[in-house]
Amino acid sequence: MRKRLLILLLLPFVAVAQKHHEVGIFGGTSSYYGDLQQKLFPKEGYRAAGGLTYKYFMHPNVGLRFGATYASLYGADSTSEAPAIRNRNLNFQTNLFEVNGGLEVNMLPVDFDEFKFSPYLFAGLAVFYYNPYTIGTNDEKIYLRPLSTEGQGLRQYPSRKIYSLVNVGVPLGAGLKVMIGNTVLISTEIGFRYTATDYLDDVSKSYVNMDTLFRYKGKQSVDLSFRTDELPIWDENYPNDKFVRGDNMKKDWYWFAGINIAIYFESFGNIERYKKTRCPRRVFGK
Repeated sequence: MRKRLLILLLLPFVAVAQKHHEVGIFGGTSSYYGDLQQKLFPKEGYRAAGGLTYKYFMHPNVGLRFGATYASLYGADSTSEAPAIRNRNLNFQTNLFEVNGGLEVNMLPVDFDEFKFSPYLFAGLAVFYYNPYTIGTNDEKIYLRPLSTEGQGLRQYPSRKIYSLVNVGVPLGAGLKVMIGNTVLISTEIGFRYTATDYLDDVSKSYVNMDTLFRYKGKQSVDLSFRTDELPIWDENYPNDKFVRGDNMKKDWYWFAGINIAIYFESFGNIERYKKTRCPRRVFGK
């Protein structure tokens, strides 16, 4: 009896629900928040991002979203307003590839016969690949993970494991979408990714013993672990292994912002209905 009553209560909602698909392309900008960029919206350091999106809406208000995005991230102590951070003199870049899935909720039911625009919220799970590198003194690209700049993987520092280049993040974001006719959806959105790693920028904990790092990883590792001595005026030597290099109490973030242009596939399943909204009315008797 209770099941029948529940079905009767949900029947009007199911009856008006119109399923549809959205397939689109995304283009915009990306940025990062972590040890080498301590502002969520910095003055500089933005890079390009682009990708593909697919959404399946079980109801005009609620849908599943999936995407694949390729982006570039950047951070440098030289952009900081704090003298102590500028003197640390570290920098990093990485290309990043992400696949994600999640739930999207339209505040207004976007549909042919409903609203043509709506703010929306989304959340989900992402898996991404990254590989941080720095620019050396001769403008060469040097990948940082093999150098173990903070002693990752050395037996003298058993708690510092070699970090994985594949990690997970939690996308959280919002946007505004507008339907153009019955075919095209244009949306602008921003999505933040809280990650499970503090090594997106290869900086997390403290310095390690210089002699140990030199013995097991070589001179280049020592040089790129401590870069204050590259500055024109400096009076500091390589610090001991108690000296803080990064903030390991916070995980790194990155985010994308831009425009998504998508095709609303329900319109292609209703050709006659679509034509009626596009074709001019004929005058009676002509």
